Amino acid sequence: NPAAVGRRGAAAAAAVAAFPALEAYAAEKNADWLAKKGAEPGVVTLPSGLMYKVLEEGPAGGPSPGLKTKCSCTYAGQLISGKQFDAGTIDFAPNQVIKGWTEAMQLMKEGDKWELYIPSSLAYGERGAGGAIPPGASLQFQMKINKVKG
Repeated sequence: NPAAVGRRGAAAAAAVAAFPALEAYAAEKNADWLAKKGAEPGVVTLPSGLMYKVLEEGPAGGPSPGLKTKCSCTYAGQLISGKQFDAGTIDFAPNQVIKGWTEAMQLMKEGDKWELYIPSSLAYGERGAGGAIPPGASLQFQMKINKVKG
């Protein structure tokens, strides 16, 4: 039916035309969320835009990973809506993950548990990640370095 195709085409064109407005809205929501997190007590904001709050401190003088040092980490990731998209315990080095984790991990020491507030530019950026993380999403993680493996 040509009329139905025309209506669908018009709807698709309208959706595409609205996309920049949706992107702007999402960017504004992310910026507002980051600003609110940055104003919370105990939150440290780094020059890169990465923010963190120390939840638990590991033993004084504990080792910190270098860029290529394998670590065992437990983490849980959420969108700014609070929806969890991933969690687990895994071994990796700071140079094998998103920029926000790379920066945070090198500041942490074994046994530390931090809550990270990561702007999109230090996460998955405009590409997002599969269907779980939309383009331009800021993210929140709880991360603990269980063991620095040297």
